Amino acid sequence: MSRRLFTPPGRAGRIRAVGPVAGLPPTFRRALEEQGFDPIPRPGPRDWLASHPEPGQSFAAFLAAHPAVLDPARRTLYLQPFGRFDTGREPPLDLLSRFAAAFFTLPLAVLPVAPASGVTSRVNRYTGARQLLTRDLLALLAQHRPAGACYVVGITMDDLYPGPAWNFVFGEAAPHERVGVYSFARYLTGEAGPAAATLFLRRCCKVLAHETAHLLGIGHCVFYSCLMNGSNNLPESDARPLHLCPVDLRKLQHCLGFDVTARYQDLLIFAQNADFADEARWLATQLRHIKRGPG
Repeated sequence: MSRRLFTPPGRAGRIRAVGPVAGLPPTFRRALEEQGFDPIPRPGPRDWLASHPEPGQSFAAFLAAHPAVLDPARRTLYLQPFGRFDTGREPPLDLLSRFAAAFFTLPLAVLPVAPASGVTSRVNRYTGARQLLTRDLLALLAQHRPAGACYVVGITMDDLYPGPAWNFVFGEAAPHERVGVYSFARYLTGEAGPAAATLFLRRCCKVLAHETAHLLGIGHCVFYSCLMNGSNNLPESDARPLHLCPVDLRKLQHCLGFDVTARYQDLLIFAQNADFADEARWLATQLRHIKRGPG
């Protein structure tokens, strides 16, 4: 049997995935227009959609799954670092927290670094690196989840694995427990200098936002070049933008209820301070577009 090939949806399919926008505030309607967004390209032979030809998750399909919306009593997003975060190889926790707060428009708190003692570990036979078992980390996060937490996201510089049969995994989530854990270990560039540090931070921001969005029920995107595109390899991951497409922006806003202009402004300030020049230009252009009046 031949493998089903992924065909990028046309404009009508992309617009249909966004859904009807009548009744939305004018600025949000403009933020959901196609201007500034690129359609998803046809995948290469080693790309995610070549081996995982997903149907995609429209806004209507997202609503049909009854995603959780923000509980006023649980509004804080917590970051829980595990292991060592003092060697100089890690992404700065203050920058990660500022990015996550702007991206998800939530109060954010960074918990004290927790040791990985008591967590099942092994040495990867291919890399020689220590790996932590995600199941144990997720159990710890759920057990110690603060009362006011909407989500708790564990982050680590240790490699991860979900079970004996797996080589590694970038992360794993337990949406019903509102927790997830993600590793930055495989995003290191192996180089030094400001450009390498900026690239590493950008990679860490991407995986943090992508995987936390999965906790909210947002699936992989097959409509546009989007932060929520799946990836099979580092070049494919690097090619993803740091922003959400119209389909997934609408999903996130449904869950969190933010003002899109204020969100983009906060993200622009972060991008400028982090030297994410291309993302800063994109955000500035989108802000000009959504702020324009009718006609």
